[in-house]
Amino acid sequence: MSTQTSDRPPTPDRDASPGDRPFFGHPRGLSTLFFVELWERFSYYGMRAILLYFLVDTAANGGLGIDQTTGAAVVSIYGASVYLLSVIGGFTADRVFGARRSTLYGAVVIMAGHVCLALPTAATAWLGIALVALGTGLLKPNVSAMVGTLYRADDGRRDGGFSIFYMSINIGSFFSPIVVGWLREHYGYHAGFSAAAVGMAIAIVWFVVGRRALGEVVDDVPNPLAPEERSRVGALAVGVLVAFVAIVALAGLWRDTVLDQVIDAISIVAVATPIAYFTMMFRSPKVERVEKSHLAAYLPLWVGAMLFFMIFEQAAGKMAIFAAHNTVKETAGVTVDPEWFQSINPLAIVLLAPVFGLIWTRRAGRFPSTPMKFTLGVTIIGLSALAMAWAFASYQGNTAPVYVLGGVFVMQTVAELCLSPVGLSATTRLAPRAFASQAMALWFLARSAGQAIAAQLIRAMGGLGDATFYVVNGVITLVVAGLLLALVPWIRRRMSTAELHVSGPSAPPVPVSAH
Repeated sequence: MSTQTSDRPPTPDRDASPGDRPFFGHPRGLSTLFFVELWERFSYYGMRAILLYFLVDTAANGGLGIDQTTGAAVVSIYGASVYLLSVIGGFTADRVFGARRSTLYGAVVIMAGHVCLALPTAATAWLGIALVALGTGLLKPNVSAMVGTLYRADDGRRDGGFSIFYMSINIGSFFSPIVVGWLREHYGYHAGFSAAAVGMAIAIVWFVVGRRALGEVVDDVPNPLAPEERSRVGALAVGVLVAFVAIVALAGLWRDTVLDQVIDAISIVAVATPIAYFTMMFRSPKVERVEKSHLAAYLPLWVGAMLFFMIFEQAAGKMAIFAAHNTVKETAGVTVDPEWFQSINPLAIVLLAPVFGLIWTRRAGRFPSTPMKFTLGVTIIGLSALAMAWAFASYQGNTAPVYVLGGVFVMQTVAELCLSPVGLSATTRLAPRAFASQAMALWFLARSAGQAIAAQLIRAMGGLGDATFYVVNGVITLVVAGLLLALVPWIRRRMSTAELHVSGPSAPPVPVSAH
């Protein structure tokens, strides 16, 4: 989960009216988007909570029976794919379908993926994972953008509306691991995936029924493709697909299985894409010299965020392994399902975010600055990795008390509250004007590249143990945190001259949310 907003500023709805107040004093359309997002996040986090267990469990128990190292790598590369494909979701909304249709098409693809996962065959399972990743990429950048269209630019309810909306994400992500975990425990994996499919179906129905409340602006295509551009985009899409297949084939030179080749290919694309974005921006004649200085200041923050997510997104990977194999099965007379631990983060977000919001408000303009908050977040996540290394080394065979893993989840939530709320703000402040929209994609790509690197580290250290994996991650991250600390004055100087590259009051606030 994260405390971030959409990757692109919303366009105010010209027809939005301050008199439209049926949903807690907010426009009727907020109710539609609230429940759509709640059920979509329910389906996403429910599927994610049991994905690793499904991958590594035996076929006799309904799983796919792959080894644990490869399974953890698949979970990481799945997350990398979701955030990589969200760039396509933003493109389709801005240039092809508009936000509403991109969201609807993505939702249908997601539900088809969950249905495939609910079927008891390996082929449909892999197809389902791919469809959920693609559909989430189409949907993810656009729902929160539509919230902004419900309000005029001068509507004072905007901040409150986003806060209410993002609570839906925390609600969905809190309950889904509990519900899906219980279904998995009592009725098997496919029952859990079926619940995710039902959740997505509810989201689609709610979205279609509530269409009118969203207004007409959600169907606008802000920058539609010209007829001559459509053929070029189609050729580019085919070229990208051919290039990806070629990378998969090339990976056969050093990998023995198609699955390993696909993991490597996605990793290469996930790391190469942000490198290409940064290179394009630095070399573009449209970027002024002072803007290149701002972009240079953003680069170390982006690297820190990438390493942050490399560790943070192991909630459904290595930390899920610790929950299942190293944590006690029962505490205080209550049987503990391993999936339940993934509900700790959204609960901690709800409890701690107001505290951090109060602290940051009272300390506004003083210590800690934006780059120092980044440094604190990267430092704490690095320490949480060392805490996980200690936990893996100290507890074997379901002996760890629940507070060990629970404490690490809370620790990582604190790190998230230091880094994520300022991530989008730093991105918009330091982005070149000519690449403001593309810079928003970079924030998602930090998550993608971080998880791609995690997938590679998982396999590279597969024979060395989970404690070693976390030691390496923690040391790397803390070294980068030290470099960030040294760069804080330099970054602050450049941020002080940077202008805010968003469209004024129409940009959403930075509310509390799950990612």
